[in-house]
Amino acid sequence: MTLSRRALLAFGMAGLAGAATASSGLFPAPRWRGTYPFTLGVASGEPLPDGVVLWTRLAPEPLAPDGLGGMPRSPVTVEYEVAHDERFHRIAARGAAVATRELGHSVHPEVGGLEPDRWYYYRFRAGSALSPIGRTRTAPAAGTPTASLRFAVASCQSWASGYYTAYEHLSREDLDLVLHLGDYIYERAWNHRRDGTPPQSFARGEAVDLRGYRLRYAQAKAEQPLQAAHAAFPWLITMDDHEIDNNWAGDNPGLGFDIGRLGPLFRRRRAAAFQALYEHQPLRLAQLPAGPDMRLHRRYRFGDLVDVTMLDTRQYRSAVPCSHSPVADCTERFAADRTILGAPQRDWLIDGLSSSPTRWQVLGNQVALGEVDTDPGPAVRVSTDAWDGYVADRNAVLGTAARRQVRNLVVVTGDKHENCASDLRGDYDRPDSPVVGAEFTGTSITTNGDGADLTEHGRRLLAANPDLKFFNAQRGYLRLTLDESLCRTDFRVVPYVTRPGAPITTRTSYIVENGVPGTTEA
Repeated sequence: MTLSRRALLAFGMAGLAGAATASSGLFPAPRWRGTYPFTLGVASGEPLPDGVVLWTRLAPEPLAPDGLGGMPRSPVTVEYEVAHDERFHRIAARGAAVATRELGHSVHPEVGGLEPDRWYYYRFRAGSALSPIGRTRTAPAAGTPTASLRFAVASCQSWASGYYTAYEHLSREDLDLVLHLGDYIYERAWNHRRDGTPPQSFARGEAVDLRGYRLRYAQAKAEQPLQAAHAAFPWLITMDDHEIDNNWAGDNPGLGFDIGRLGPLFRRRRAAAFQALYEHQPLRLAQLPAGPDMRLHRRYRFGDLVDVTMLDTRQYRSAVPCSHSPVADCTERFAADRTILGAPQRDWLIDGLSSSPTRWQVLGNQVALGEVDTDPGPAVRVSTDAWDGYVADRNAVLGTAARRQVRNLVVVTGDKHENCASDLRGDYDRPDSPVVGAEFTGTSITTNGDGADLTEHGRRLLAANPDLKFFNAQRGYLRLTLDESLCRTDFRVVPYVTRPGAPITTRTSYIVENGVPGTTEA
């Protein structure tokens, strides 16, 4: 039986529920001959009340130089099971998906028919090989009373900068969900890891094509702490800049290999990076890239408690104005036609905030939303790569939140490799503008190395920004707990990442009370 390429892609994305027996005969697995195809682990994500998406990629040689993971050209059937118990005595769903060369032998079966607000276990089989067991959770049904939601927020995990120790601790937390806000990989070249490990040959140059991006993901996902965190909880994922190119903006390259190159060359690079991203993450068919385009802004509802809205602040934005370094005199950043979201995403965001019936609104955001002045003096010096470079969009979002009295707005942000807690105002040009929400910026998993508690840069930020309540530059992640009365954010930090074995502590905690915009220390 011969199937079209389009059909094979559909099998790999949506799965063949209940067709395991037939499909395994069509596309048998190779004899693994002492190798193991599940070297990159398993993952789940995009939780709905009746299902989740599962993920794995067959790669017996994950760092094979051609980026194909040591797989043959032929498609392979990958069977999956979802169970109520870890021993798989009570099966809730089973089926199969076809792993094809076109998508790097990855599969993304979308499993439905599950019960809401429940833990499940899952695993894959490819021929004689059985994957590790993963655990996932469905969302509570929309509108149903939901007592609490606990989730972690991670970002910025440069492999060359250190060990993924933070993920060891995150995988053992009591959570329902993980949000990843971008910089899952870094495209740039590196000379050695912080511990002195020399680079693989592919890492000596910047990733610019599908092979290069695939190898960056394989390098990261081969790390056991990251695999453990993926296997423990469902994830919601978006991207920032390093999944493609440092500080890229829309159709404009950033500061990397193809700086100054516009048009087809950069769009080709974008398409390759988006495909690799899709191949390595638990994303739905709706997120399958179409060339250089990929829809990553989406919204998930958890009972009557919270809407989680994942943003995309890269793909639709105008070029970064004035400078890629903090700048004081940049009138261009105030232009009405400058956008960080694009009009369709901005309107979708505002409409969703205005009409949501849930108690809390959580935005998964990449770059700082609130004003971040880096100059304690009279000048206002800001990074125009963040929302400070796109003031019209910020005013539209936060101003509308103020006018329409959007309740309990909590923004979680990545990018900065710093922990911050701050209030958000509807208009930063008006000192008396009301506080409309809180922003919690999570530090990096590894990027920038070991870090420090309070740096000189942090002291300047605290002096220059009255709405900034807390600063810390160690590595780690955020842990948030939302219930009917408050949102609590714990800043979880490790003292070092340049060697393994670091302990985890809670540096401090901040809360947002129901009905009270802004944040205070717990």
